[in-house]
Amino acid sequence: MAYLSLLLVTFGLFFFAGGSLGILRFPDFYSRLHPAGKLDTMGVALTLTGMAAYVLGEFTLGSLLTAMKIMLIVVFIFITSPTATHAIADAGMRAGLTPWTRSRKEDV
Repeated sequence: MAYLSLLLVTFGLFFFAGGSLGILRFPDFYSRLHPAGKLDTMGVALTLTGMAAYVLGEFTLGSLLTAMKIMLIVVFIFITSPTATHAIADAGMRAGLTPWTRSRKEDV
C-alpha cells in the first residue's frame, strides 16, 4: 500500500509541475486558467488519493474514517475547482479582458 500511495503522490506532483509550467508559459489570462483549473485539480486528487491509500495501510476503523474524509475532500475539490475557474473566467470577460490572438509580427 505504501508503494501505491507513493506512486499516486508522485503522479500528483507531476500534474502540479505541469500546471505550474503551463501557468508560466501560456500567453494570456484565459489560457493560463486552463492548467490552473485542470491540472491542479488532478494533482490534488491524485495526491490526496495517495494519502488516503497510505492511511489505509493499516486497516482499522479509524483509518477507514480518515480515508473517507480525505476522499470527501477530493469530491469537494472536484466540484468547486472547475466552478471557481469558470467564475474567474466570467469575471475576466465581464471586466473586458480580450483573449490573446496571434499578431502578424509573431508569425515570422
